[in-house]
Amino acid sequence: MAIADSFINKNMMEKGLSKLSQEGIKIEIRTWEHINLEELQKDNIILEKQGSEAVLLPPDLITGISDFDMIITQFAPVGKQIIDKADKLKFIGVLRAGVENVNSIYARKKGITVFNTMGRSNTSVSEFTVGLILAEIRNIARAHRTMKAGKWEKRYPNGILAPELKRSIVGLIGYGAIGRCVADLIRPFGSKIIFYDDYFKGDTQDIQVSLDELVETADIISMHYRLTPETKYMLNKAHFRKMKKNAVVINSARAGLINEQDLIDALHSKVIAGAAIDVFEKEPLPENHPYLTLDNITITPHIAGSTIGNFGNSPNILADRIINEYLQ
Repeated sequence: MAIADSFINKNMMEKGLSKLSQEGIKIEIRTWEHINLEELQKDNIILEKQGSEAVLLPPDLITGISDFDMIITQFAPVGKQIIDKADKLKFIGVLRAGVENVNSIYARKKGITVFNTMGRSNTSVSEFTVGLILAEIRNIARAHRTMKAGKWEKRYPNGILAPELKRSIVGLIGYGAIGRCVADLIRPFGSKIIFYDDYFKGDTQDIQVSLDELVETADIISMHYRLTPETKYMLNKAHFRKMKKNAVVINSARAGLINEQDLIDALHSKVIAGAAIDVFEKEPLPENHPYLTLDNITITPHIAGSTIGNFGNSPNILADRIINEYLQ
C-alpha cells in the first residue's frame, strides 16, 4: 500500500513506483486527504515534533491493512496501532530522509524493515541555501520590497556596499550530503569553505574546523546538521557573541538547531549582521513574531525542499532502493 498526499499525489506515486509493478509487486495507492497544503504541513509538523503516534489516520485509509506486506508513505503516520493491525507487514518505506512519522523502534522490534529515501532533497535544499545566502548578503528581497513600495533605496542594514561571496569565508555546520552539495555550488564563486561535522571522515578540499573556530572565522554560517536531542540549540547566544559583526546566519535545515530567541536578540542588538531563515519553531509563522519586525533578516515559508524534482522523484528513488536492496 502506498499512501499519497497533497505533495506526492496519486499520479506521481503511480508513475514513480511503476518499476515495482514491473517486478510483479501489486501496488494499491490510497490518498491521505487534506483541505489544503497548509493543513498537511500542520500535521507534518506535529509528527516531526511529537512522533508517529501524535496524528491518527482516518479509519477508511487503513481498511484491510492486514492484507499488505509493505507500506510506502511520505507524511502519513505509521504508528504502533497501524503496525499491530498490519500483521503481514515486512517493510515500511518513507519517501524522505526523516522517519519521524514512523514508529521505527517498534517496527524493528517486530522484525519490520524501515528505510528512507536518502538524497531526495540534496539538490532542492542546497540550491535554495545558496539562494538564501545571495538574497541576504546582496539585499535582493529587501530591494524588491522597497521598490514595490515606491522607494529607490540603496542603503540597507549591511551598508551601501554589500559583501561578495567571492571574498567571504563560508562556514557549513554539517557536512553531510546537503552540506557537501552546498559546498560544491559555492566553491565556483571563489569562497573559502570551512566546515564543522563531528561525523565526517574522508578527503575533501574544504577545511574541517571546530565549531568555535567556525563561528569565530566565518562570514556566512549555514546550518546542515540533523536535529537530535544532542544538536538542539547547537547554535545559541554563546556562539553569536563569538561571531564577526558582519556575520550572516543561514538555516534551511531544522528550526531547532538554532535557539530562535537568541538569534532574534543577536539580530535586534546587531551582534551579527543578518540572517536568512526558512524554518521556524512555530509554523506558520505567528503574526506577532519578532522576525517580522527586523530589517536584517530574510524569511521564507519553509519552501527549501518544495521542488518538482524533490517530491516527484522520491517514489522513483525509493523504488530503485527496494529493487536493488530487497528484491535481489
